[in-house]
Amino acid sequence: MSKKFDYDVLYIGAGHATFDGGAPLAETGVSVGVIESGLVGGTCPNRGCNAKITIDEPVKMTREAQRMNGILKGDLKIDWTKNIEHKQEIIDVLPQGLTDRLENAGATIIHGHAQFKDNHTVIVDGKTEVTAEKIVIATGLRPHRLDIPGTELAHDSEDFLNLKTLPEKITIVGSGYIGMEFATIANEAGADITVMLHSDKVLRKFYQPYVEKVVNDLKERGVKFIENSNVQAFTKTDSGYQITYGDNQTLDTDWILDATGRIPNLDELGLDKVGVKFDKTGVFVNDHLQTNVDNIYAAGDVVSNDLPKVTPAAYFESKYLMKLFSGQTTDAIKYPVIPSVVFTSPRIAQAGISVDEAEKKGYEISTNDLANYWYYQVDKEPIAESKQIHDKDGHLIGVTEVSDQAQDAVNALLPAIEFKFDRKQISRLIGIFPTIGYAAWHRA
Repeated sequence: MSKKFDYDVLYIGAGHATFDGGAPLAETGVSVGVIESGLVGGTCPNRGCNAKITIDEPVKMTREAQRMNGILKGDLKIDWTKNIEHKQEIIDVLPQGLTDRLENAGATIIHGHAQFKDNHTVIVDGKTEVTAEKIVIATGLRPHRLDIPGTELAHDSEDFLNLKTLPEKITIVGSGYIGMEFATIANEAGADITVMLHSDKVLRKFYQPYVEKVVNDLKERGVKFIENSNVQAFTKTDSGYQITYGDNQTLDTDWILDATGRIPNLDELGLDKVGVKFDKTGVFVNDHLQTNVDNIYAAGDVVSNDLPKVTPAAYFESKYLMKLFSGQTTDAIKYPVIPSVVFTSPRIAQAGISVDEAEKKGYEISTNDLANYWYYQVDKEPIAESKQIHDKDGHLIGVTEVSDQAQDAVNALLPAIEFKFDRKQISRLIGIFPTIGYAAWHRA
């Protein structure tokens, strides 16, 4: 341990940007402290990815059962209360498991809210000073809330994941990841869903022709979309809530989800006091994840950059800082290909160069009609297509797919994109047959 400070490295926040690298860093003999004001693990394990994918599993199963009608007999229905109870069983053990992981490695966890006093000192809950040679800001993102009358009547993603009873009518304001995934889940569970868009586009960061396939499928299932909604106010009524939007139009609903995005969780951290530069997009860092204050770093979703705000990016940054702080590297961070996916049904997954960018640069784009490929017919997928992008030398540099198995297909192709395999090298790869991985390699 540093003689001058309480810790060599102090993390503020205990999510993936911390524990994935913080635990192995402590194992190297570096003294590590972790300050967390909520549950250890942060958003993803406790109120994000793990919870979401658990309550989505029955959706995936019912969709497949519907397609297999006639082969499978019986009408599957989702018991919402049991689904939420199962979710809780999955995630309840995670904070303690992650606590044990950190503490067993030698890290110290301090519960409370941190605020900078100076560049080496934070005050926890306004009373306890903790010092460190290096400090890592890893506080992630929090739900954005609309600045309109009645905003307190709306709910956020964590509220949705904890709904013990599913409301009959749900209105979702926002059409990004959270809005579309929860619209898919709640619709399949039997709720009447309306999605209110800020503009006329859904999932703007994904290939729009594939997004349209997902949206059209949801429309056929009864989900309503209101474009350019211009939401102005929420009010309480005798029977529920009323949303004022558009040209003084109104919509009655039982429950409102504000899914208008996520913003950096930097409130009352005291960054102005120590001069750390940031804005509404996050904390500014250099190519070593170092802020303008040389002993203060940032990692994970709270960083201002153009990377997808996904768990694997936070994991990679956390591992990089572990190597940097333990002396295993002095190099700048070099990001790998970072894939992204929206867990609608079907999913849309992508990695590498986008189709839009490929069209502008004149790269080779191949289209694969997967709905008519035998492996996707096994479970009767009606919506399945992919586009693969190659450069002039034949290297696979991008892929996007819409299908129920899109995330696994894109995962299978990541090594080829990251390491720039050409077609000859790809032809040397023989996957297990029959699997989605084999099918993906076969098309590459």
